[in-house]
Amino acid sequence: MKAALCKSLDGPGGLSIEDVPVPALGSGEVLVAVKAAALNFSDTLVTRGKYQVKPELPFSPAAEIAGAVEAVGEGVTGFAVGDRVMAYLGSGGAREKIVAPADALVSVPAGVSDEVAAGVSVTYGTAMHGLKDRGRLNTGETVAVLGASGGAGLAAVEIAKLMGARVIAVASSSNKLEVCRNHGADELLNYEELELKTALRDLTGGKGVDVVYDCVGGASSESALRAMAWKGRLLVVGFASGEIPKMPLNLLLLKGAEAIGVNWPGALKRDPAAHRSNMVQVLGWVAEGRLNPRIHASFPLDRIRDAIAVLDRREAVGKVVLTI
Repeated sequence: MKAALCKSLDGPGGLSIEDVPVPALGSGEVLVAVKAAALNFSDTLVTRGKYQVKPELPFSPAAEIAGAVEAVGEGVTGFAVGDRVMAYLGSGGAREKIVAPADALVSVPAGVSDEVAAGVSVTYGTAMHGLKDRGRLNTGETVAVLGASGGAGLAAVEIAKLMGARVIAVASSSNKLEVCRNHGADELLNYEELELKTALRDLTGGKGVDVVYDCVGGASSESALRAMAWKGRLLVVGFASGEIPKMPLNLLLLKGAEAIGVNWPGALKRDPAAHRSNMVQVLGWVAEGRLNPRIHASFPLDRIRDAIAVLDRREAVGKVVLTI
């Protein structure tokens, strides 16, 4: 079978398409014929050895997959040959077939494409964990999403809206913000044109934002924190700016506020049942037409270098997917 292999830590240039053996199927495992594999910004880092998780060389990128069950191992129940499934693997998805533990798989309902199913684990899984499990978002509260036009940000915009929140999308251009509007954002804020703290306060009538979903880090984090409401929650999701902020903790004290880490991979390991429940909910919303995950672009497996380059250049508005 074909697999995209990273054989040196030189970024996308270190990837090649090679023939590898079909993996052996063990007890409690399922062999999946991969139809789509989703890429994330982390793939630009892991192929350079700069990500927090460092797989052993050679490895395949792509943490998320969707496909069809090809065989089931001893003791597996709940899945049969031909069933459509999706899974979060951590890495290794950019290949024609994978073996995964049965408890890592989630059934894909009719009406949800392989490309969409492959790309919801990280972004929507993080949004559900962040907003529901960690942020305790309530109906009627206001959420500001920093970095709202990326895959993680758009997912947070949609999930927050479905949870009954008023959503302020924060991004760097009118084109990106228009995408956010199409995905349910109530208010649009271009931080290149307006000062973030003042604009957030103005949009909330001086009350401040109840929840900040921060995918960006850098200077934006402190500006957003200064614009938070009493008992607000700053959800620390990621640092797309490349800068981990250092903020005065007295701001939390003065506002009775919380800074909350959203470590979705860590939560997935510790409570896989909660992740499965969240994914069933997300896929159900997609099947009902209530969620509309955006696919920025799809590439065949042999163009994986081009696909990762889109993420490297920060051009993606939505998910970048490999079709296999």
